[in-house]
Amino acid sequence: MKVDALDYVLPEELIARHPLPRREEARLLLVDEPRRHLRVADMVELLPPGTLLVVNDTRVRPARLPGRKQGSGGRVELLLVERVGPSQLTGAWAGHPAERWRAMGRSSKKWRAGITLELPGRLLAEVAATPDDEGLLTVDLYDADGPLDDLDARLAEVGVMPLPPYLSRDEEPSDRDRYQTVYARRPGAVAAPTAGLHFSAELLDAMAARGIERTEVTLHVGPGTFRPVQVDDLDDHPMHAETIEVRPEAVEAVAAARERGAPVVAVGTTVVRTLETVATEDGHIAPFSGRTQLLIAPGYRFRVVDGLLTNFHLPRSTLLALVFAFGGTEAVREAYAAAVEARYRFYSYGDAMFIPRGVAPSSRPVPLIRIPS
Repeated sequence: MKVDALDYVLPEELIARHPLPRREEARLLLVDEPRRHLRVADMVELLPPGTLLVVNDTRVRPARLPGRKQGSGGRVELLLVERVGPSQLTGAWAGHPAERWRAMGRSSKKWRAGITLELPGRLLAEVAATPDDEGLLTVDLYDADGPLDDLDARLAEVGVMPLPPYLSRDEEPSDRDRYQTVYARRPGAVAAPTAGLHFSAELLDAMAARGIERTEVTLHVGPGTFRPVQVDDLDDHPMHAETIEVRPEAVEAVAAARERGAPVVAVGTTVVRTLETVATEDGHIAPFSGRTQLLIAPGYRFRVVDGLLTNFHLPRSTLLALVFAFGGTEAVREAYAAAVEARYRFYSYGDAMFIPRGVAPSSRPVPLIRIPS
């Protein structure tokens, strides 16, 4: 697929800088015939009883850490991305316990191995390796005063939420709550799975009362989700790797939905990639813990997912390619044009679209989601 096909024009004023007062009041564009303008709250009536809703329970770490280089005082910033494991420091700190992390870093000068960074909350970081092919540093994180206990609790005190750059603003107190899903419980993401931001506890309760079931998988969203495609052909794009986990209870829930002929609806592209990564040809899934580099583009044969709730994505992105693959390139392109014309709000804090069935070839019969008129 030529990347130019993933381009579209978006007026800057349609980028949502802040969330709405109520999560479920976001607008919802139904990509169906006829196309309809609804609210996310209408999902209660759109989905038939028995539908299985699959969500991503990752939690965004407030892991942006401003700091200074020890000695020179030069300003730096780290964004902790992924814990590698325990490590031991060398030199004057030989034997002192530390945690090794991969991190994004910003500095006015080139990074050098061996420099020490002074960070908030008594944290120190020694650069173990300069940026790799993905642009990530390797750092050894430690506390000079003792063990590095409960890092997530410490980050909650001194870290900053890694808001997407297109919000063009600093963190505000409300972001600690609103840039998390209400079911986020497994820390590890550097960005929220944004389709899930539309669900309140009240909406989930209403869906459960209607007989709509829910299960959870995990994909820890990494910094590659914001990396633009910089090649002409999508097949040449080096897809970033992200950590996923599919637990036995999710496997059982999908199998039960298949048994009763109910649709499986993914809340967000992260759920689609997770389920399709572990899927067999006949649409079954198995427990899995590891990494995915699955790139989904038009022509992909979907094996598990029957419906997709998703936000509006950046142009020239792999996320938009996935949505094109699921809903059909022309149908989704027309939906985006309709959303711009109707002044929908775009990106992380923006509105959503729902695609009730894929039009790409499937290896199995797709349970139809019959939309009420």
